[in-house]
Amino acid sequence: MVAFEGVTKRFADRGGQGEFTALAGVDYTVPKGAITGIIGRSGAGKSTLIRLVNGLEQPTSGTVLVDGVDVTALSERGLRDLRREVGMIFQHFNLLSSRTVFNNVALPLEIAGLTAKAIRTRVELLLDLVGLSDKAKRYPAELSGGQKQRVGIARALSTEPKLLLSDEATSALDPETTQSILDLIRRINRELGLTVLLITHEMEVVKSIASEVAVIDKGLIVEAGRTFDVFTRPKHETTRALLSGLAGTKLPDAIARRLTSEASSAARVYTRLTFYGATAEQPLISRLMSELGAEVNIITGTIDEIAGEPYGSLVISYPAEPAIVARADAFYAETGLSTEVLGYGA
Repeated sequence: MVAFEGVTKRFADRGGQGEFTALAGVDYTVPKGAITGIIGRSGAGKSTLIRLVNGLEQPTSGTVLVDGVDVTALSERGLRDLRREVGMIFQHFNLLSSRTVFNNVALPLEIAGLTAKAIRTRVELLLDLVGLSDKAKRYPAELSGGQKQRVGIARALSTEPKLLLSDEATSALDPETTQSILDLIRRINRELGLTVLLITHEMEVVKSIASEVAVIDKGLIVEAGRTFDVFTRPKHETTRALLSGLAGTKLPDAIARRLTSEASSAARVYTRLTFYGATAEQPLISRLMSELGAEVNIITGTIDEIAGEPYGSLVISYPAEPAIVARADAFYAETGLSTEVLGYGA
């Protein structure tokens, strides 16, 4: 649905001297029909990247294609036509305070020149879709944050787009409301076959909803793939840093501070085990204890889902004696367990 080909974007710095490079040569494709997440730290280039898709920004060099159409080659009229096919929802909703819910959703249709009857039919359908049929005559000031975002989603869908862009759409919402908005986006993706491209710094959002993910750092895509694969086996240091705060993946600070990378004089080795696929439902820990013939302590762990697939993470410790470590490594190799030595300690 979207292809970035050698895309760079530079801005003049605030002092007017020199340039700031927001994107440094992005090559990435967004598959049709999928929910794709772009994650990265603040200032990594996420917002600039998504604003190139609907022509709100133009690249300094490179090409941006939307369903085969070169956005960078479009005239102003062509951009207006493109924006009818690319809906966008925003972090702070961007609703018009002087218009009712109905009229906020109707605005793009009025601009497009639809008849009053066609507008009413479409708006009523969309308000029913987002669960706000009873709020049609309310004004934004009378709505909660989640309700405002539902209005924003309905408005973004009004022109029947084939691509929906989400710019930090849940970061201003509480966790419960965030989940309800994500459930709505997932249903829209499934029922309407709409491609969704979202940018966020919230790893939980991507873990919950996105089937594909790309990690951006310093204006470059440094890692990309299926969300499950990237989250369970991150390769780039930026990805690992972004994922470090997810529940169950972080070693308790009190223990982490005591660990060392030196195995020679340590009493125990601390290891993270990752369970997925065929390993997710096997009694591997009891087998590991039996195989080692030694005490195994469970430090922390979690059972969760990533993009709808089961996933487990467990941090354990056991004696760092060479013979025991060798038996553990042989067991991991035999069973296909994914492991990471976190350090050594008392």
